[in-house]
Amino acid sequence: MSVDEPTVTASPAVSPTSQQTTAHGNEGLAILMLGALGVVYGDIGTSPIYAFREALHAASGGNLATREQILGVLSLIFWALTIIVTVKYILFVLRADNRGEGGTLSLMALVRSSFASRPAVLLGVGMVGAALFYGDAVITPAISVLSAVEGLKVVTPRFEPYVVPITLVILALVFAVQRFGTAKVAIVFGPLTALWFLAIGLSGLIHISDDFGILYALNPYYIVLFLMHSPATAFVTIGAVFLAVTGAEALYADLGHFGRKPIVMAWLVMVFPCLLLNYFGQGAFVLAHDGVIGHPFFEMNEGWTLVPMVLLATVATVIASQAVISGAFSLTRQAVQLNMLPRLQVQHTSAEQSGQIYMPRVNMLLGIVVFMLVIGFQESSSLAAAYGISVTGNMLITTILLLVAMLRIWKWPVSVAIALSAIFISIDIGFFVSNIVKVFDGGWASILVALLVIVLMGTWVVGSRTLFDKTRKNEVPLDFFIEQLAKKPPTLVPGTAVFLTADPQRTPTALLHSLKHYKVLHEKNVILSVVTAQTPRVPEKERALIEDLNPLFMRVSLRFGYMERPNIPRALAICRKLGWKFDIMTTSFFLSRRSLKVSANSGMPQWQDRLFISMARSAADATEYFQIPTGRVVEIGTQVAV
Repeated sequence: MSVDEPTVTASPAVSPTSQQTTAHGNEGLAILMLGALGVVYGDIGTSPIYAFREALHAASGGNLATREQILGVLSLIFWALTIIVTVKYILFVLRADNRGEGGTLSLMALVRSSFASRPAVLLGVGMVGAALFYGDAVITPAISVLSAVEGLKVVTPRFEPYVVPITLVILALVFAVQRFGTAKVAIVFGPLTALWFLAIGLSGLIHISDDFGILYALNPYYIVLFLMHSPATAFVTIGAVFLAVTGAEALYADLGHFGRKPIVMAWLVMVFPCLLLNYFGQGAFVLAHDGVIGHPFFEMNEGWTLVPMVLLATVATVIASQAVISGAFSLTRQAVQLNMLPRLQVQHTSAEQSGQIYMPRVNMLLGIVVFMLVIGFQESSSLAAAYGISVTGNMLITTILLLVAMLRIWKWPVSVAIALSAIFISIDIGFFVSNIVKVFDGGWASILVALLVIVLMGTWVVGSRTLFDKTRKNEVPLDFFIEQLAKKPPTLVPGTAVFLTADPQRTPTALLHSLKHYKVLHEKNVILSVVTAQTPRVPEKERALIEDLNPLFMRVSLRFGYMERPNIPRALAICRKLGWKFDIMTTSFFLSRRSLKVSANSGMPQWQDRLFISMARSAADATEYFQIPTGRVVEIGTQVAV
């Protein structure tokens, strides 16, 4: 472990209204809407392949559904899309941006910044939400690609033995090309997804005429009728219906890429209408075929349209998988910056878009888990049980954090905030409970992934604090150290020495050991701390803070947003405007490389101690992470028991 992890400080709360799209004209808005189709709506846009079919299976308990069940299920899907996506996310959640950025960790950072003490309970809530997102991130590629390839069985049953192998090949290619980044292929994502929505919308529109009685599903009365007449199966059906709204969280997670207005307009103009047309078309198709469920999404496409639809569905699911994998990279970088995970290698794949990154270790782990899910479950119907738990849990976390934002950031009246949140929470809990009963049918997979992530994050947070407290006890207060040096000045040598530390009030270990071994001190010594703000980005004018302590010492604090990759030399160059003539060629950076050992009184179980030490050893090198030239770095080793 090379250097203390960056600390996190609160930043002022910002307006809940996104500022992202104010500078875009109509042409820019259209381009952003097209981009949003390819990234934001890939997941929810592929739900019609399996959502209606799985919900009908749950409602009927077999392969034959009654008219009442078909209308009830379709009505549930319609109102779920309307209330959860259109009302909750479009009207409210998207307004809770953190300087234009969205997602669970952004919202957590925003609401924590409104408290002077930054309560740990909110950190825990955000941690759970992030863990559940990873559960979604591994299941989405598996179920999406697998369900699309299953369309080959509709073309001819002879393809059935090849569905899983073809799925694995496609997924292998998806994860293999991640290192090239999305910049080169993103230009085709939007148009292809737009073609997908137009195709599924047209397919549904054509078949609505099979039975115009399907339009009765717009009436919520059929939900009540279904729930009353089939109480035994309604509970399970609600969990299956939720598959239609999986991907709604992506609207918020990708807020920073496109801004609120393009995401809202894309939903209202293209996505929502096309989804409804397809779902209602599937419903009319099943009604016209005497309730035989089969695979209505593909069966609606008769003759020459079937094979193109299967191919287009496969492309759409690959795009949906790409979007959620990229989201996992962004979420991991946020978690690292917020000190919830150790430093990980980050590769930028675009010179224009800082958000387009590739994380080799995350990509490898995601790929392994996705492969295990496909091989283990074999069918998309089996994976459907594992899907809902992580997504419903993540939505519930978002609603809880949104309530805090309503009260603390937006300053809404308590009665209004609680009343509105109660509606959302009751719906989220209803879906969550209906999905949690499927734990033994496959839901354990997403829970296991989330628990593993929580253990890793919790171990890193607790272990980092324990390490910080222990090293703090052994460090000398900086003011006292400077006073002692004034009484007995050491030999001075030319140049500048920069000592990285997480606690600028204490003398860095590297400074103490350097003076002990070399018996000299540089003529200019900088105590440098890197601080991660609870905002996505920090303006350049707020990047650096300089404090002169005496002619030999100065204290510098560099602030970076949790969406930024720290670049210390570039940030120190800003200090020239503040009076320090920084010159990289006359500056040496001193880092403390700590060798961690298990302690009997760490406060954590021994297995957790060992896990923390393993995570610390696997962390990316601080020199590379902070982008310091290797030729200017001196590392001094110390041993610490945790």
